[in-house]
Amino acid sequence: MAVPTQFAYRTSKNIGAVDAAPVYQPLPGFTRPEGNLRCCVYSPCGRYFAWASPERVTVADASIGHVITTLPAENVFELGFSPLGSFIITWQRPSKDENGDAVKNLKVWTVLEGEAPGAEADEHTVVGRFVQKSQTGWNLQYTFDERYCARVVTNEIQFYESQDLGTVWNKLRVEGVSDFALSPGKNHSIAVFVPERKGQPAAVKIYNVPQFDSPVSQKNFFKGDKVQLKWNNEGTTLIVLAQTEVDRSGKSYYGETTLYLLSANGGFDSRIELDKDGPIHDVTWSPNSKEFGVVYGYMPAKTTIFDTRAKATHSFALGPRNTILFSPHGRFVLVAGFGNLAGQMDIYDLEKNYQKICTIEASNASVCEWSPDGKHILTATTSPRLRVDNGVRIWHVTGGLMYNENLQELYHVIWRPQSPTVHPIENPLHPVPTPHGSALEHLGTVKTPSKPAGAYRPPGARGQVTPLAFKREDEGGAAYVSNGSLSLGIGVNGFGKPRKREVPGAELAPEEGDGTATNAADGDEQLSKAALKNKKKRESKKAKDAAEKAAGLTPAPEKSLPGAFPSPSRSPERKDRKGHERNRSRGYLEPRPHSRPERRDAKRHQDQQQQPHLKTPPAPTSTSKSNGVPPPQKAPPKESPPQPDVMVTSPGSAGTPSQDKKTRALLKKLRAIDDLKMRRAGGEKLEGTQIKKMDTEDEVRKELEALGWTE
Repeated sequence: MAVPTQFAYRTSKNIGAVDAAPVYQPLPGFTRPEGNLRCCVYSPCGRYFAWASPERVTVADASIGHVITTLPAENVFELGFSPLGSFIITWQRPSKDENGDAVKNLKVWTVLEGEAPGAEADEHTVVGRFVQKSQTGWNLQYTFDERYCARVVTNEIQFYESQDLGTVWNKLRVEGVSDFALSPGKNHSIAVFVPERKGQPAAVKIYNVPQFDSPVSQKNFFKGDKVQLKWNNEGTTLIVLAQTEVDRSGKSYYGETTLYLLSANGGFDSRIELDKDGPIHDVTWSPNSKEFGVVYGYMPAKTTIFDTRAKATHSFALGPRNTILFSPHGRFVLVAGFGNLAGQMDIYDLEKNYQKICTIEASNASVCEWSPDGKHILTATTSPRLRVDNGVRIWHVTGGLMYNENLQELYHVIWRPQSPTVHPIENPLHPVPTPHGSALEHLGTVKTPSKPAGAYRPPGARGQVTPLAFKREDEGGAAYVSNGSLSLGIGVNGFGKPRKREVPGAELAPEEGDGTATNAADGDEQLSKAALKNKKKRESKKAKDAAEKAAGLTPAPEKSLPGAFPSPSRSPERKDRKGHERNRSRGYLEPRPHSRPERRDAKRHQDQQQQPHLKTPPAPTSTSKSNGVPPPQKAPPKESPPQPDVMVTSPGSAGTPSQDKKTRALLKKLRAIDDLKMRRAGGEKLEGTQIKKMDTEDEVRKELEALGWTE
């Protein structure tokens, strides 16, 4: 029987270990610890499994689940192992002793009792103690054979022999160093990163251990506030993913990202040129150390496989993806979109010309890892990112769900590391294993949507072809083009109208290369039924008004005042429209009680009566110069009914408008005083300003009498 794979998980209440394919059952012999458990971890070799409680650290045998030993370390927040499992490292929160000195909170222990030279059989030896304030990058870095380990301090990297951490074995002095990475291969190499400072570019340098005189490879670049250093499994080539905190070009809120490739022997270094604008979402080495995958570009992102010379060998279809993972044997590659994306996972077979095997829907997944056998994929929804629907699911590479376990407040899930040689890959696609009962039960509760879900369309856009500006690039839409600004620009990718310089009142010039009729026809095709109907109504109304105007049915413009001449700069249409408005305001109107236009018209009429009459210039009697025909005689205008003298005044007063305004203000103040009287009569306690206002009642009434107002 094949050795089963295994995974462990940590919830808010306990820690569990489960044997996965093909048995899918809890690990026999493992007693689930309960309580406030802060962390759990497997050793890189897969021999041990450890977890931390507030009182101690417990180490168990990962294969059978029995507890091997416990460490007297309290309040441990982080755990780690050396590559071969000889040492266990604990980190506690920084603190100070009674004298105010920093406590050495990073400790390195031997896993088995009495392993260190000179130690007793029942004694756990602390090999080294250090002060480590930051939780980020807290752990020591070991070489693959555990011969050396290293840690970064101010302006240097200190090397120790693993058995003697009390003495510094060697130092690598680099001014301003902030991060480093030891190579995992047989060649002991170290890559260090120096960020930008004082106008100097950032730099990544590779040294051979312990020849620290000069770097064997170096790359200088700008736009590098922080980096991710990723070695391949053989330790021969390094990927540098550089990132800035702020994008000075304004194209991205999350800063700029660039990718560089360096060889450990100094034979090659280059920037990796990407053919799609946008951020770099993920980059991962293949286990064969000969190729790597990059997901980059604005959504929908592009995924490309490169060789060790930064040459693209294959590109996958565009899609909303931000994660790429190679299987442990390098046979398959997983391209997925997690986080704010839908959680779709595409599986490709690299040995069959990148043939797509399936697409798995793993919505809300926050963890995704290949199993050591290279045939299964674990996904999990964890807290605190999402506090509902927490659980673990295991999928087969062909797309079927094999196992499901729902958990409350799941914080951490991890596979037990196992060598690929333990699980030789024969034919992972056939036969497909039988799913566990939990998977069948879960599939029975999943409701199949009655109709395919699609993007929401407003009523006016339904039943029409989607414009290219609203389609994703992988669906045939237009490619995303950044406008170089973080604000929402108008006219980007066809969204909104482009900003044009328009003169108010002037006719819009047709665009070059487009006819008016063609534009109108194209616009009618894109309009909805309701919009098209309203457009026809407006056009028919305009045609009707034009016909009435041509037939002389519209009211003639009113004659100007005597002595007033029309402005030659005003068009006939605007003169007619303005004259028509004056006719409507000055002519006889049916009385409307208490209407503001009536009061304005009455005042305008009164002002016109008070204006002095100007002499009218004599009408021209000469013939027209154009055709020599005398102008036709105009019929005498009909006598209009006499305009009524209307004078609107405020109720109860016959004064000027200023007196009416003052009277209304005094009446308003009097009503407020009466209201205060009623409130005081009801037992309400008034403020001092309100009482003073009541004392002014007599003065207000005297002012009203002086204005002629009577009750």
